[in-house]
Amino acid sequence: MRLSVRHTTRYRFAGPVNYGVQRLRLTPKETQGQKILNWQMEYEGAQEELVYDDQNHNSVTLISAFEGAEEIVITCHGEVETEDHAGLIGHHAGHLPLWSFLGFTPLTQPGPQIKALIAKVARSEDGMVSTLHNLSDVIRQSVKYETGTTEVTTTAEEAVGHGQGVCQDHAHIFIAAARSLDIPARYVSGYLMMDDRINQEATHAWAEAYVQNLGWVGFDISNGISPDPRYVRVATGRDYRDAAPITGISYGASTRDLNVNLAVEQKAVEQ
Repeated sequence: MRLSVRHTTRYRFAGPVNYGVQRLRLTPKETQGQKILNWQMEYEGAQEELVYDDQNHNSVTLISAFEGAEEIVITCHGEVETEDHAGLIGHHAGHLPLWSFLGFTPLTQPGPQIKALIAKVARSEDGMVSTLHNLSDVIRQSVKYETGTTEVTTTAEEAVGHGQGVCQDHAHIFIAAARSLDIPARYVSGYLMMDDRINQEATHAWAEAYVQNLGWVGFDISNGISPDPRYVRVATGRDYRDAAPITGISYGASTRDLNVNLAVEQKAVEQ
């Protein structure tokens, strides 16, 4: 499947910025079942300083704001070719060892709520992948998808307590539970082509678990499936902080307004 993506983020500041730098993880990965056909990054009110691969093999772009800028616009667009591998990514890559995805982070530290959730998960006779799908089902039933109820700083334990959250929360809960079961797990940020619309208001997030003899396998907890050709993997990490699309700091003015426009659609393949 050939997917076309256009993602624009607009920051408006309360006044002129003296200095600002942003770290962008917006370039899709070249992985099994995913090939970048073309990809471009464009900026208004800022300039590119450096591009590098981080410890998770994410492509990271550093940009700096022009002095006195009152607005920064970041636009990325391109086409990605995807294949259906039933969520299977395969062998481990990256500079972090596999065991590092067993350790808890502040966002994925389990507590009584996570432990109670794990107790509800049925162990499948069909193997670990089926058991992990059972875990995904329990999370989706326990934490209803609802926007505006959590923030990027909400922990997995807090989200279970709320009983509501978004894809980021579902991924963090899955990761916390999997690591509690001694299964390496990681966070994935990316794009998803929706069946009912092209334009969206946010990127998507899911999780991957490392299964013996298979490697990394994806689980979209919010939708109850493993990723298919509608998904574009962009960045991975131990939690959201490692894979956030945009992070940064600015001096001289605070962010007054943030607006995101995202369009993901299938493109016809020329014969």
